[in-house]
Amino acid sequence: MQTLYEKYRNIQDKKTISLFKLYYELLTEWNGKFNLTAITEKQDVEIKHFADSLAAIDIISGNIIDIGAGAGFPSVPLKIVNPSLKVTMADSSNKRITFLNEVIEKLELKDIKAVHIRAEDIKEREYYDFAVARAVAPLCTLVEYLLPFVKVGGKMIAYKSDNIKDEIEQAKNAVKILGGAKIETEKIPLDSETVRSLVIIKKVKETPKKYPRGANKPRLSPLN
Repeated sequence: MQTLYEKYRNIQDKKTISLFKLYYELLTEWNGKFNLTAITEKQDVEIKHFADSLAAIDIISGNIIDIGAGAGFPSVPLKIVNPSLKVTMADSSNKRITFLNEVIEKLELKDIKAVHIRAEDIKEREYYDFAVARAVAPLCTLVEYLLPFVKVGGKMIAYKSDNIKDEIEQAKNAVKILGGAKIETEKIPLDSETVRSLVIIKKVKETPKKYPRGANKPRLSPLN
């Protein structure tokens, strides 16, 4: 199977390549101000941020929200490779939102916005085709942050490490409460050493309106 890094390296479209180059330049420039990432070497960024973000590229479509978007992973690489996506990036840090708005402007991306907001304050419930998150929280917490905003029939995708069995077991009750179906996983090699697990949960019924809970309760007291 082709690794994600090989897939990234095999991109031929010159515009796409130039957008990733500019994104890297902005990331390293702004990292000195806002400490966006501990990974700064070009090849490391290409593997651990750009290529890794593309793990869901063959699954995701339509109107998506990236909750806890950080420096734009996975949503910006997904948007670069698939310009047809309509993307909302939500993050609770105004500094990161400032950076993401600069990325949107300099890369001249359309149908993508960055919003300074906490998950529990997002109004667009049952709205998105996909909700994604990468390196944000344990799965039993993530399902409460993501599933309320996915329309019935849509899916949430959590980017996780290879060893995900325990997190899945702990999240089963939360998935049921929040309107999700059976938890599925897809394992994709990132490079010769690392495997990325995508945790994919389809929304089959509406989420009760009291979720997600405020006051950081999904983290402090997850539904497990």
